[in-house]
Amino acid sequence: MYSRRTCHLCEEARDVIAAEGRRTPLHIEEVFIDGDDRLELAYGMRVPVVEVDGVERFEYRVDPGELRRLVRPGGSP
Repeated sequence: MYSRRTCHLCEEARDVIAAEGRRTPLHIEEVFIDGDDRLELAYGMRVPVVEVDGVERFEYRVDPGELRRLVRPGGSP
């Protein structure tokens, strides 16, 4: 997840991801873009951006049902 340190949408995304992580084992990595010129250029104000298996799947908001479908065994890409 690409995020900013002070971002209410990022906090909401963290909560959705954490809730799914309590049901399904997940490897979660959060990258703060603050102060990184390259990341700021790439993600700017569209954070949070959440990747699943290296593919951008969510921007601004994380849909819990869609996240569940993407991370659970047997889910579709």
